[in-house]
Amino acid sequence: MSRLEILRLDASAAGFDAQLDQLLDRAPEQNASVTQTVDAIVADIRRRGDAALLEYTNRFDRRSVSQAAELEIPKAELAAAWQRLPADLRAALEAAAARIRRYAEHQKLADWEFSDELGNRLGQRVTPMDRVGVYVPGGKAAYPSSVLMNVIPAKVAGVPEVIMVVPTPSDAEGHSKPNDAVLGAAHLAGADRVFTIGGAQAVAALAWGTATIPPVDKIVGPGNAYVAAAKRAVFGRVGIDSIAGPSEIVVICDGQTDPRWIAMDLFSQAEHDEDAQSILIAPDIAYLERVAEAMEQRLAELPRAAIVRASLAGRGALIAVRDLAQAAEISNRIAPEHLELSVADPRALLQQIRHAGAVFLGRHAPESFGDYCAGPNHVLPTSRAARFSNPLGVYEFQKRSSLIDCTADGACPLAAIAGRIADAEGLHAHAASARDRS
Repeated sequence: MSRLEILRLDASAAGFDAQLDQLLDRAPEQNASVTQTVDAIVADIRRRGDAALLEYTNRFDRRSVSQAAELEIPKAELAAAWQRLPADLRAALEAAAARIRRYAEHQKLADWEFSDELGNRLGQRVTPMDRVGVYVPGGKAAYPSSVLMNVIPAKVAGVPEVIMVVPTPSDAEGHSKPNDAVLGAAHLAGADRVFTIGGAQAVAALAWGTATIPPVDKIVGPGNAYVAAAKRAVFGRVGIDSIAGPSEIVVICDGQTDPRWIAMDLFSQAEHDEDAQSILIAPDIAYLERVAEAMEQRLAELPRAAIVRASLAGRGALIAVRDLAQAAEISNRIAPEHLELSVADPRALLQQIRHAGAVFLGRHAPESFGDYCAGPNHVLPTSRAARFSNPLGVYEFQKRSSLIDCTADGACPLAAIAGRIADAEGLHAHAASARDRS
């Protein structure tokens, strides 16, 4: 077996900035063929509704559904799937759900008001969205954790109706059977309706609605290139969480953590797919090599070793730095989805971190805890979007309305201010409307 390939970089070397930029050059590409296919599907769903949805579901998922009503999974079946799960898995999902829900409860926005010096009342009113759609990947893999992370915050926000969609393609024998763990998680999280549809056709159906699929206000959840393109296409008609790229992890280590631990932390993202990115930054070149040796040793433990190899060879890096301050500076340039601060004093180093989707503090907080059960959401900004975007949370499912309540006396000073500014902008109806209250 060939040795594991991974890029070595030295932050003090000439040309480092260009090398790092090349490593990070991973802006999501819009494949013209994918976009064209998705646009056609979205337009067809808008035009033909359920008929088009059935056609695409049968074609892409190799199914033979004749009535759109067959696409919905009854709540009784969700409950039955939950009961079929092994007791230890039920216990793990319950524990994870409780932690996710408890964290989400702290995120809820609240109404507030105050009185200004004129006696007017100003404030904010918070209301949940009426209906949201959650896309859960299916087919090759099952992700009950994605169900919990997307459905629970919406329900904590007070969304009355959460519609979940999950593709359920037929197997080699022609059987289409939803995954019990996914259905059980939907039951546990409180999804209101679940449909066995996926791809661009599911996103379009959620955005525009059909006779069977109710239209939603926002669509969240990960998916493949076609799902991402469809979310981009329907944005504006509905809200979306983000256009997610491949998974990422940056580990900053002071050289004192067990190299075998760090090796597996890097693998935890590399095993997602060949485009995932795993980067280790440390002020100790000898330690970087010990981690590389540990990766060589531990790779044999992984069923997805081939994917890990390709990911590390194409996107991974071991970066030697002058000190932890320089490590933080480089991490801020990367703005990673996941950042581990595996150092003696992570809280001190945290003060230098400005951009990261989720930060894991200390040697005993691996990224995998965040994926499943720590509590914070695992839906995070990728592709350097942590510079301006946030993790998925309760606030994504709440709307804020501004409140302006003026008294007769309090309106007069505002009328003068608004009228004068409106005059300057040439908007005379605005000015007159304001002065009518003076």
